Amino acid sequence: MTGNRAIRVAATSARLLTGAVVAAACAVGMVVAVAAPWPTIAHDPAQAQVTPQPGDTVVVCNGDFRALGRDSSNPLQMVPAASARFISDASSGSPEVSPLTPADLQGGGEVRRLSAAVEDGTAPLIGASESVTVSADDLAGFAAAPCRPAASESWLLGGTVAIGSQDLVVLTNPGAVPSTVTLTVYGTVRGTSTSIVPAGGQLAIPLSSIASGSEAPVVKISAEGAPVRAVLQSSLTQTLDPIGIDLQDSLTAPQQHPVIPGVQLFPDESDDSAAAILRLLSPGADTTAHVTVRELGQSRVASSFDVDLTADAPTQVGLSNLDPGLYTVYVDAGSSVLAGVRVQDGVAPGSDFSWVLPAPEIADEVLVAVPAGPSATLYLANDGESDVTVALAPTSGGEAQNITVPAGSSASAEVDVRAVYSLDPSGPVHAEVAMTAKGALAAWPVWPGAAAQQSIVVYP
Repeated sequence: MTGNRAIRVAATSARLLTGAVVAAACAVGMVVAVAAPWPTIAHDPAQAQVTPQPGDTVVVCNGDFRALGRDSSNPLQMVPAASARFISDASSGSPEVSPLTPADLQGGGEVRRLSAAVEDGTAPLIGASESVTVSADDLAGFAAAPCRPAASESWLLGGTVAIGSQDLVVLTNPGAVPSTVTLTVYGTVRGTSTSIVPAGGQLAIPLSSIASGSEAPVVKISAEGAPVRAVLQSSLTQTLDPIGIDLQDSLTAPQQHPVIPGVQLFPDESDDSAAAILRLLSPGADTTAHVTVRELGQSRVASSFDVDLTADAPTQVGLSNLDPGLYTVYVDAGSSVLAGVRVQDGVAPGSDFSWVLPAPEIADEVLVAVPAGPSATLYLANDGESDVTVALAPTSGGEAQNITVPAGSSASAEVDVRAVYSLDPSGPVHAEVAMTAKGALAAWPVWPGAAAQQSIVVYP
């Protein structure tokens, strides 16, 4: 009996040991199974890479410079003050020019709409611009602006409703359907208004009618139904003397790193800090903008400072601490901002002013049109880490030139008036055209041409 009990104990111990080993193995297996990737069932959606076909290139000009209030019995009536001088060219033949009608301008001339058809799947380039010279008892000065595509959203930075200023928001609709345009004013007093711009028409709205109470307003233009081209027409009178006019291009969107080439500061005999100012706006967010100013052709810093920006509140900073000369202004902000510099060559009769706006980055060929007027200069800024060579050639033929723009610096080249140039950079660069003489100032950014069509993913 003792031997049988020993055998049973041994057998039971063996079974327990085997069970423990099996249980441990199962536990290890469960741990490994949980850690290991489990099989999945995935269904990849049907998709296709599609490259959209580019559309025809269409740009629209501004037309006549307007005078407001010349008829005392009808102070809101607008009449032409000067006809625009015009120049254009395209990368494939001459662009087709068709007229638009400014219905609210008594006796006004035609507003030009330029188009060029796609060839071999490529959108052609168009270079066009206008200039006006006014010499009258109530208006005097020089202004110029490029002809550009209409947009669903744009911004006007340099408006004012201060005493002596008369600003007009000029909206042009080159489309075939009416456009419902919402104007949102950022400033001391916020406001919103809506206007209808007829198909193939133009409408001008006094800035004071929508931005009363804000001496330095910024206006956002939002269009539905059809995109519109927005330009700010400005004039200034001190006492009874006209002190300049301006046509300010619209900005497409806020940027985190605006670059403003070709800022010319003049001797300030009046000690007026408003002769050169930097205006900034941060839509929707508080931020700090770091401003760096460099002399033309120099990489060293001439001035730098920080500006604290409150959301939706335009802020102005005087630049009177800088010596007269030519500069590039760089802005780096924590969020996207709008920026521009106002320059003025005096406060006496025979003076003029202009807003110099940020120039977008250009990496491909564009056409630059320089209208009639005073001597013109092309300013180039390179905020990259490598030198850039810019090939500049008249489209009508003639001697081409290569301009080297050093990394972190800027360069310039004189250009002929009444001429169109092909500008082709070897790398990203910022470009601005400025026309300058005593009592005649104008400046505008060079914008990229038709964007290359990028492929998109289509899910049926």
